[in-house]
Amino acid sequence: MARPRTFDEERALDAAMHAFWENGYEATSTQDLCAATGLGRSSIYNTFSSKHDLFRRALARYMETMNARQLDILEDVERSGLERVRALLALIVEGEFEHRKDGHSIGCLTVNTTVELAARDPEAAAMLERDLAARLTMLQTAIRSGQRAGDITAERGADTLARYVNAVIGGMRVAAQGGADRATLEGIAETALDALLPR
Repeated sequence: MARPRTFDEERALDAAMHAFWENGYEATSTQDLCAATGLGRSSIYNTFSSKHDLFRRALARYMETMNARQLDILEDVERSGLERVRALLALIVEGEFEHRKDGHSIGCLTVNTTVELAARDPEAAAMLERDLAARLTMLQTAIRSGQRAGDITAERGADTLARYVNAVIGGMRVAAQGGADRATLEGIAETALDALLPR
C-alpha cells in the first residue's frame, strides 16, 4: 500500500517556482529547493523525480498563473482594445514591484528561462514557444478589436503589433531587474501605447 503524502504538493510546487524565479535554474541547488519547500531531498525526488522535472512543472505553473491574469484583461470586452493593452502594461509594471529581491525585480520566469535555457534545453524551449504563441494570440485578439474600433493603428498587422507589445514587456521586465524605477517603466509603457495610436 502506498504511503500517504504528508505534505501539500501544490504548496511545494509554488515554493519551488519562487526559488527558480528568484535564482534561475542552474543557481537553484537541491538544498535551496529543500529549504524553500520544507521537504527533504528524498521527498523531492520521490515526488518530482528530478530537479529538471520539478523545474518543468514549476515553469508550467508559472505560465498558467500569469497567462490567466493576462487573459482576464485581454478578453475583457467591456474595455476597448487599446484599454486592454494599457491595462496589461499596468499589470506588468505592478508585477515588477510585487516580486523583488535586494531592491530589484526578480523579473519574469519565462523571460529569465528564455535567456538561461532556451538555446540548450529543448524541453524548456518547446514550453516557451507554446507559451509565446498563447500570449501572442491573446494580444492579437485585443489589438484586432482595437483596430476594428479605430483606437489602434491598422498600418501594421495585429501579429506585428502583438510581437512589438510582447517585446516591450520583455524589455520592461529586464529593465526592472536592472533597477529601473516605476516612473521609468510607466514611461516605457506610455511610449509603447503612443506607438499603437492611429496617425
